[in-house]
Amino acid sequence: MADDTTPLLTEQLNSNVSLRSQTSSKEFSGSENIDYRRIKPNEKSSKSHLALAIIACILGSPLQIGLNTAILNAPEEVIKEFYNETYFDRYNDFMSDSLLTMLWAITVAFFCVGGMIGGVSAAYFAGKYGRKSTLLLNNAVAFTCAALQGCSKVSKSFEMLIAGRVVAGICCGLNSAVAPLYLAEISPVSLRGFCGTCNQLSITLGVLIGEVIGMKQLLGTEAFWPILVASPAIPAIYSLATLTFCPESPKYLLVNKGDDDAAEAALIWLRKTQDVSEEMEAMRKERVELRNSPKFSVMDLWRTSELRWPLIICIVLQMSQQFSGINAVIYYSTSIFGSAGLSKESSQYATVGTGAVNVMMTFVSALIMDRAGRRTLHMIGLGGMCIFSIVLVVCLSLQSTLPWLSYISIVAVIIYIIFFATGPGAIPWFMVAEMFAQSPRTAAVGVSVVVNWLCNFTVGIVFPILQKAIETYSFLPFSVMLLLFFIFTYMFVPETKGKSISEITRLFKSPTVGSSVNDLPESDISYESLRNRYSTQVLIIDPPGIDETPEYSIQTSGTSEKVEFQ
Repeated sequence: MADDTTPLLTEQLNSNVSLRSQTSSKEFSGSENIDYRRIKPNEKSSKSHLALAIIACILGSPLQIGLNTAILNAPEEVIKEFYNETYFDRYNDFMSDSLLTMLWAITVAFFCVGGMIGGVSAAYFAGKYGRKSTLLLNNAVAFTCAALQGCSKVSKSFEMLIAGRVVAGICCGLNSAVAPLYLAEISPVSLRGFCGTCNQLSITLGVLIGEVIGMKQLLGTEAFWPILVASPAIPAIYSLATLTFCPESPKYLLVNKGDDDAAEAALIWLRKTQDVSEEMEAMRKERVELRNSPKFSVMDLWRTSELRWPLIICIVLQMSQQFSGINAVIYYSTSIFGSAGLSKESSQYATVGTGAVNVMMTFVSALIMDRAGRRTLHMIGLGGMCIFSIVLVVCLSLQSTLPWLSYISIVAVIIYIIFFATGPGAIPWFMVAEMFAQSPRTAAVGVSVVVNWLCNFTVGIVFPILQKAIETYSFLPFSVMLLLFFIFTYMFVPETKGKSISEITRLFKSPTVGSSVNDLPESDISYESLRNRYSTQVLIIDPPGIDETPEYSIQTSGTSEKVEFQ
């Protein structure tokens, strides 16, 4: 029987899987015992270079997203006065309140229109020029938006400010899609969740910085607000000064460009070790699979049954992030706190406090993401936000008769932010990457980016009108949607923690005839249990990489399944 098994094993190894000699040894005997032993490399890798690349990325590109999101919040009234003065200089009359409200809503929301444009085009630029190069080239867009926004006052043109917001959105849309991709492709599997959350952490840090420098005591004044809206140029300069010296994504170099030598050099720099053969072989395998896989368009995702449902889940997750009402808090938190009875100065301090809480809780979320699980944290976040959005509505409605409730409303907003950072803040973005294989992933990410920015646009344009129409009840629609998203997540969203991409995608496929590894309890997934269950059909063992778990391949009736060893 050993003579029958060995040729098939060799054939599979040559066509599908490359086994690394430094991580395993193979022994075949007449009794068909297979003994695999991991041999630890003599050279230990270091994460210092990886940390430098991550910091260069997140403090350059994602930081711009948070900064551009928050810089108009605190100086809202000052910039509205500029709108009115400009209008008066032109027409010798002031704007009506309704026109001013609409123009301000357009100023806020057109940032999201640009975000959709940038998000849609991200796949093209990232594929043609590379992840790192796209991020660096995008800084030219950042400088353009800074110039438009910063020169709007001296040009006496609020249209220039609105145009600058659109360009800023294009810049941030590109960053929102490409930066997480770069972080995911330079990071080992064991740090995938942490690095995905670092992206969101940088965005929240940008929001906090924007809220701090936008205070009246700093740049949120009539004289200095043009400097404030030009400030996103600073992280763009930082990006050029640091990311330039970091390598391109090794996966892009090998899988997309076919440059094995450049990919290996990049990986050696990132891991700070010469022993990168395991990751190189894994990427070569992915390149072969990608070449043999069909290209997927957005319509293909809808037509293919096993892709349609994960796409729907990803769309709903993106909606749950934006329709949770979080950007209503970020865009209009100062006015919300003003409605709670705080003075303008106190409202700005409270806004900064919520930003600080968001940063701290996003950092905590990064630490527990790979332990608690994505689905669990997302449900906790949605449930907590639903409860405290209702508390906020009640407090705002009754504070005229019970003034002390204004303080409870501030606490409710802060706890609401805590629950957002716990789950919906980061999880929707890397869930989409985890639920799709390499071939359909680009199309799925493109759809997710567009949906996210479209929902962001809707909130930005609708909330000020909603707030003017129903006042203290303006958060009630978000409460209802949060409840619906919680129910959807509980019923339909799978847990992806600790699962390989192949295991996750298999959850959405139609059941196959015969027994499957999915029938085995997780505790029973081991070599012995698989060999006992499938007799001699356990033909291939894909040995583990440094940051991976082993995968056993089971050959049954011409098809193969892979399962991670736990």
